[in-house]
Amino acid sequence: MTVSANKVLGPSSFARMKKKEQKITMITAYDYPGAKSVSQTGVEIILVGDSLGNVILGYDGTIGVTMDDMVVHSAAVRRGAPYKYVITDMPYMSYHISMEETKRNAARLVLEGKANAVKLEGGSQSRIDAIREIVDIEIPVCGHLGLTPQSVLRFGGYKVQGKGESAAEILEREALAVQEAGAFMLVLEAIPEELAKKVTRMLDIPTIGIGAGRYCDGQVLVYHDMLGHSNMKPKFVKQYANLDEIIVQGISDFDREVKDGTFPSEEYIYYPTGE
Repeated sequence: MTVSANKVLGPSSFARMKKKEQKITMITAYDYPGAKSVSQTGVEIILVGDSLGNVILGYDGTIGVTMDDMVVHSAAVRRGAPYKYVITDMPYMSYHISMEETKRNAARLVLEGKANAVKLEGGSQSRIDAIREIVDIEIPVCGHLGLTPQSVLRFGGYKVQGKGESAAEILEREALAVQEAGAFMLVLEAIPEELAKKVTRMLDIPTIGIGAGRYCDGQVLVYHDMLGHSNMKPKFVKQYANLDEIIVQGISDFDREVKDGTFPSEEYIYYPTGE
């Protein structure tokens, strides 16, 4: 189904869905074709993640992704899904230096990238201040706690976070601070299910889980991971298709037919009449 313009959702809609215990679905997309596919489904939110560094650009992580990358991909997603709610990641170092630069970069993602909201990682005081400043210029913010990929160097790899009583208490405090700062939604990544359940119940804003168990208000997966079109296979990903096999088979069939002379056949040839 194609979602029409009058079905566009927003922060208040997601808050109501949480209250009614209606699950929210989010999926990443990074380009026009991917967004166009998502636009024909009931998925409420498209996340233009800086994971495009891994998935699209072939980087080892996300920290090499630039603001220009995010703006270009966000705008492409908007063209493919004009009526979906689009949240775009603020990449590494786009909200770390000064508040003026933070606000300018958030505004770029909305004005040039056509996003409805931005997402930033972390719950430290500087991140809380950044959320407040961005919200103050009327741009909705989604928070992100747990495994925050931009912090992978500090974490020493992609590891489950929030393990142990002390780490769980820190995450709970940060979640409340993110909400208090004005974020309308919170992504919880790679944390124990019971911790995600507790945080979800203590917050008024909806939580979106990725590797955070069954009790979040919604779930997000990476488009390419769930469709079998990436090299990433985290434990929390269910693969709903295997595009790699289909694509490789199609290209191999083309290669074989070109080499054995069966392509192009008569039906693919133009004639002097123009037919």
